[in-house]
Amino acid sequence: MSEDKKRILTGIRPTGALHLGHYAGALENWLRLQDEYDCFFLIADYQVSDKADDIDSVREAVREIALDWLAVGLDPERSHFVIESLIPEHAELTLWLSWWLPLGMLQRNPTLKAEMAELGSNSVPVAFFTYPVMQMANILMPKAHLVPVGEDQLPHIEMTREVARRFNRLFGEVFPEPEGLVGRVPRLVGLDGNAKMGKSLDNAIQLKDDAETVTKKVKGMFTDPTRLRATDPGHLEGNPVFMYHDAFNPDTDEVQDLKDRYVVGKVGDVEVKQKLANALNAFLDPIRERRAHYEARPELVREALAAGTSHAKRIAEQTMAEVRSALRLNYLE
Repeated sequence: MSEDKKRILTGIRPTGALHLGHYAGALENWLRLQDEYDCFFLIADYQVSDKADDIDSVREAVREIALDWLAVGLDPERSHFVIESLIPEHAELTLWLSWWLPLGMLQRNPTLKAEMAELGSNSVPVAFFTYPVMQMANILMPKAHLVPVGEDQLPHIEMTREVARRFNRLFGEVFPEPEGLVGRVPRLVGLDGNAKMGKSLDNAIQLKDDAETVTKKVKGMFTDPTRLRATDPGHLEGNPVFMYHDAFNPDTDEVQDLKDRYVVGKVGDVEVKQKLANALNAFLDPIRERRAHYEARPELVREALAAGTSHAKRIAEQTMAEVRSALRLNYLE
């Protein structure tokens, strides 16, 4: 690590291959930041308690995420790809932090509240309450200064700052207070207009989708439900097709022309969607090419994960030595 570089910790739960929402909300930022910071990119496999009955899918998702990271251009020579569960210090720090974290604070977290509502109160495993604490431990373990997140995760960063302050006040300065950083596109909706996007909802374009699949998905995208004919004036606000144009079409003149014609009823959805499909496929082509390169060389994927995890393990051991000293756990000395 370059000693003059501050650190970043951010990560993704291994629930499947990554999609355009991940790119817009996270990966684009990560690519820019890996030259400026000492970056730890975490595959948070402790945090998929909803996959407890399907560990094979978690194993596959770990591989898929690493492939996608390499495909978009994240460089294991400059950054660290880390598998959470291979560093048991994460679990230890999680337990210690939970001593000073009231359950009510977790329950007020808006993201956790929404996820609990989906599961139903009788189906929430104990691990569901511990994974937000684990996220705090993940951030604090490498003493991260910056955490690139989606807009919906900012309350969690503030909660992490509060826990760091409390620990430092009680036991001395151990952790920096991390700052959150939201990307250029705070939140990208699903193809169907749903605020949530994912494989299970079948409303996302995956980074590994081929050109034909992308075009088919774009053709089926939700647009303006009030617009029945191409000659009807259309609405841009809340229209997923134009959200994706803004996020991924680099031809701003083309996008503005489409918008100008759309609001006065002089362009049909077919043309708007076809130009979006063209832009998305042009964006994804180099990603697909790099992904194919690494898929054919699985040893490079394993090496990236092994090297990054090994480096993060050494950092975790140093941090936990400081934590144990601060907590005066040297009972046998």
